[in-house]
Amino acid sequence: MGGLERLRLLLDTHIILWSAAEPHNLKKKIKEALENNSNELWFSPISVWEIVILAEKGRITLGSDIEKAVRDIFHHMPFKEATINQEVAIQSRLVKLPHQDPADRFLAATAVVYDLTLVTADTRIISADAVAVLPAV
Repeated sequence: MGGLERLRLLLDTHIILWSAAEPHNLKKKIKEALENNSNELWFSPISVWEIVILAEKGRITLGSDIEKAVRDIFHHMPFKEATINQEVAIQSRLVKLPHQDPADRFLAATAVVYDLTLVTADTRIISADAVAVLPAV
């Protein structure tokens, strides 16, 4: 991550949550990349879905109005949306991951289709072929 290099970063669900609520969980290099105004920050709707599911299952606490809390997270962060389109759906089946988790497959496929660097702490994704990754571990 050299001086003027502009990165296009797709944040996975945990990185989004840590950025919003627990920035102390972010590694220094990730925090710097997220705070660098020349970098573009992207999200996938699959992360929105995953955050809602985590809240509904009680694995994260967002208050009584989960939908409003999720909207607030994305409203206050300078994200661009990488929509799930037919190419992302097709690539989700082609991307080489050591597991079949649909959310991970869609995130990896989104990174490939939109030519983004996936920011993740998931060691199963970090080793994926053809996916540019900025490891958060």
